[in-house]
Amino acid sequence: MEAIVLAGGLGTRLRSVLPDTPKPMAPICGKPFLAILLENLARQGFSRVVLSVGYKADVIQAYFGDVYAGLVLRYEVETEPLGTGGALRKALGQIQGDHAFVFNGDTFLDLEVDAVAALWGRYRQPVIVAREVDDVSRYGQVFLENGRVRTFGEKSGVGAGLINAGCYVLPVDAFANIAVPAPFSLEHTVLAPWVASGCVRGHVTRGLFIDIGIPSDYARAQTLLGES
Repeated sequence: MEAIVLAGGLGTRLRSVLPDTPKPMAPICGKPFLAILLENLARQGFSRVVLSVGYKADVIQAYFGDVYAGLVLRYEVETEPLGTGGALRKALGQIQGDHAFVFNGDTFLDLEVDAVAALWGRYRQPVIVAREVDDVSRYGQVFLENGRVRTFGEKSGVGAGLINAGCYVLPVDAFANIAVPAPFSLEHTVLAPWVASGCVRGHVTRGLFIDIGIPSDYARAQTLLGES
């Protein structure tokens, strides 16, 4: 299996605690967060990962090299801001199969990979992974109906509900018919129209989920992921 990890963000919300460190390299009990993520992907059966990197890409490349935890690594370096859509469009060009799992480089998700792979294999349609949380206000909310994603990305909700966990399965030709220049947003430019057309499947994960994008959750990750 192949995965893309979007690891090019600047990490501006973590600058107060990590002023000079690229967010994927944020230390968790002395180990880079991205190392924990990659080791988990290796345990889940992935064999090849394309890392979409930008800010301080050389730091990430120097640490991980071409092979890490048994994973073959390839790099797609973002020399100028491309947005999530533009970065992913470039990274998909390095995928050898017909689809790829997509993960965020600042989010740990212990995904039920086999179930999601089976969902892709059955329908051959894009998949958005959702996660139930106690407070949806920080995230894009997701609503499912009969296994399809019906609404996606709205941040107006409060209280418990399903959110976008930042994980997808996409075909390699996902952007073949999308004529937009970079930079562009994967969520707004691509996924939202697909959802509106009814062609996106949803999987609700029960796995451990933590986004280290803000200082409070980064501190919480020290405990949750410290033994990984």
